Amino acid sequence: MKRTLPRRLLLSLAGVLAFIVGGVGIGGCIFSAPTWKGPKTDHFDGERFLNLEPREQKGSFLDWQLNRKPGPWKEWNDVPPGPPPPERVARGGLRVTFINHATVLLQLDGLNILTDPIYSERCSPVSFAGPKRVRPPGIRFEDLPPIDVVVLSHNHYDHMDVATLRRLQEKFPGLRIFAGLGNRAFLEDKGLRQVTEVDWWQEFPLGPEVTLVSARTQHFANRGLFDRGGTLWTGYVFRGPHGATYFAGDTGWGRQFAEARERFGPMRLAVLPIGAYKPEWFMSPVHVSPGEAVQASVDLGARYSVPMHYGTFRLADDGEDEPVEDLKRALVERGGQAPEWWVLGFGEGRDVPPVLAAPVPVVPAPTP
Repeated sequence: MKRTLPRRLLLSLAGVLAFIVGGVGIGGCIFSAPTWKGPKTDHFDGERFLNLEPREQKGSFLDWQLNRKPGPWKEWNDVPPGPPPPERVARGGLRVTFINHATVLLQLDGLNILTDPIYSERCSPVSFAGPKRVRPPGIRFEDLPPIDVVVLSHNHYDHMDVATLRRLQEKFPGLRIFAGLGNRAFLEDKGLRQVTEVDWWQEFPLGPEVTLVSARTQHFANRGLFDRGGTLWTGYVFRGPHGATYFAGDTGWGRQFAEARERFGPMRLAVLPIGAYKPEWFMSPVHVSPGEAVQASVDLGARYSVPMHYGTFRLADDGEDEPVEDLKRALVERGGQAPEWWVLGFGEGRDVPPVLAAPVPVVPAPTP
């Protein structure tokens, strides 16, 4: 009689393969990328970067794979793209356009900034396996305005997509790329130019009035099986005379949101992740839940907040629509005691009003 493996075990093995070739944790390659070499700091031990607020994972990857309860996703959403964004916004203007996943177009004070751009079909090192997109990008690549700056939060395949970066550089030769410490060697090896490495809280001028700041986050980085922690993960704050804008990248919960507000004041706009958070016992050390994202917006003093990191690639057990549903539920539970959130459609852009004179009240985080 022919022996067959139990279906649960087969699904688990398939999950491990997907994880290795581009999933949430390992980042998708059996090889190692170059790593950072430098002096020890409070978040670098001489070989690996560390979180300042490490959170214990309450189970193993294998536990997750053997007990998965994934929510529903469509195979494909055939939706038209949004309209082309304006070429620039005027001084004092701020416009946010949600493209897909963590790819957001920020237009402020005459600058065009693209976050974690991915236009590829899969977030994976190979074309035949790994998480596959379920919808087209909300803005066609051909409709992007001139991009001045790209910021990369970390080197996982759903955030550092080399194919997209090469397309952007070819179309916009003056493009500047910012990434955490240790990433420049890898990017330059892939033919990318004008790469600047950043450490937490370092500042870099983007123009006469706008400054980029690398903001501490709670995550991890690796491009392969043997380089975990070898490069830095980070978020970004864009400071200008008309307010500050915050982009979190990937992050778990921590005091970094309040810290950013203490350093730079209330945010005019915060772009925060809400997806890939289930099961929370496994994902919470590195991915905030929608409820935690709401608290992050409070801690940041954000006048307006926009969610991202959902509805594009199936990376965890939350269903395609669960992040937005849980976000709306968390806001209702707040009873209006939270900053305003805009759930933008894929490809939708919106102009952010000027900073208000009255500060947004700080509501303490609930006691765990």
